[in-house]
Amino acid sequence: MTRPERFRQFLAYFLENYPEPATELAYANPYELIVAVVLSAQCTDKRVNQVMPALLAQFPTAAELGAASAEDIFPFIRSVSYPNNKAKHLAGLGRLLLSEFGGEVPSTIEELQRLPGVGRKTANVVVSVIYNQPAMAVDTHVFRVSHRLGLVPKTATTPLAVEKALVKYTPQELIPKAHHWLILHGRYICVARTPKCSVCPLQGFCAYYEKVVANPALAHVATPKLGTKRNKPTP
Repeated sequence: MTRPERFRQFLAYFLENYPEPATELAYANPYELIVAVVLSAQCTDKRVNQVMPALLAQFPTAAELGAASAEDIFPFIRSVSYPNNKAKHLAGLGRLLLSEFGGEVPSTIEELQRLPGVGRKTANVVVSVIYNQPAMAVDTHVFRVSHRLGLVPKTATTPLAVEKALVKYTPQELIPKAHHWLILHGRYICVARTPKCSVCPLQGFCAYYEKVVANPALAHVATPKLGTKRNKPTP
């Protein structure tokens, strides 16, 4: 099966069965989303959603966040991954939002990446979710699932390479949705350690499933991994 054929079937399935996907991060405005996305780096959305209410009660806008120090922020996020670094990022993010953007979250990837703690992945999430721009954020789920399904070539070993391969065959208007489809499928079915192939509705066009069925001895073979020393994930 060719890569364009896999894309057509992937898009057709989710358009029919899950036409309006959404992020599982809880937010009410662009400021809340960018804070949540910064916290979500190498951390679960569930954990981020648990800490956000108290954090936002103390720092409800960029003004309060920018006036705070990392030490002020740390107690509210101590249970997320890498809380020390993220506290520093959030304090700097609040200050830069105020000084450079009038307290508003910018709408371009280039401007967003100027903010502390905001890499290409985080910027893509923000412009995709808030501004509905055709941006494909590649996290560990997107990286893993796109390789297993055969949507990207094996040579796509970096997040940027996967991003470019995915947007090549995805209609622009569907890129924001495809991002969520890949994340949610990776979170609940195509999980990292033991993918739930027996209940996966994408068996018919999944390259990994074809390999496993054809030769069960290869079932343990890992897909390319995001987050190795060579390919460390970015926010």
